[in-house]
Amino acid sequence: MEAQPKIGTITVAPEVLETIVRLTALAVPGVARLVPAPGVSRLLRQNGVEIQIHGNTVRVEVHVVAEPDVSLLRVSRQIQAEVTRAIQDLVGMDVEAVDVCIEDVAVRPYGDAAASGD
Repeated sequence: MEAQPKIGTITVAPEVLETIVRLTALAVPGVARLVPAPGVSRLLRQNGVEIQIHGNTVRVEVHVVAEPDVSLLRVSRQIQAEVTRAIQDLVGMDVEAVDVCIEDVAVRPYGDAAASGD
């Protein structure tokens, strides 16, 4: 096989990676919503995704609220797998790590039939 000649560079904005991670995580069954990381970043209204880029490698931190009655381990592992796949397939970057922080479990609305056992 012949090597392809280099014809230029491709730059992906960090905001694009954040959007890919956010939409991918929200599509995982059992994820209720994303929340800002605790501390100062909550004041800055972040969207629950933190990205660090070093060369062609990405490190991701996702802060989620899980649905009630789901396996937190299963949901976390699925987020890790899906986010890794999305970044590799859509952008072609290597993923160093996807850290999932379960910040809370969503509360069912009062009177929900599933919660009361009816």
